[in-house]
Amino acid sequence: MNQAELIETVATNAGVKKADAAKVVQAVFEGISGALGRGEDVRLAGFGIFEVAERAAREGRNPRTGEVVAIAASKAPKFKPAKQLRDLVNG
Repeated sequence: MNQAELIETVATNAGVKKADAAKVVQAVFEGISGALGRGEDVRLAGFGIFEVAERAAREGRNPRTGEVVAIAASKAPKFKPAKQLRDLVNG
């Protein structure tokens, strides 16, 4: 499912116009992105948790030359599905 299909589904299920559904979907994405940007978790009961994971600095290798390369510490978004969502996916 892509964003356009998600908007169509939201519009159909909520009984609203696609333009209104698009605004709602965009607002949800902006809310989640904004919270993660501030380092906050987003917890959606029955769906899951969006959080920021810290990755430590480490050494890697250039696959072409075998040279050791320093990889800087970073942060990355992470999603942990709720039990209800895992159960739904696993049948």
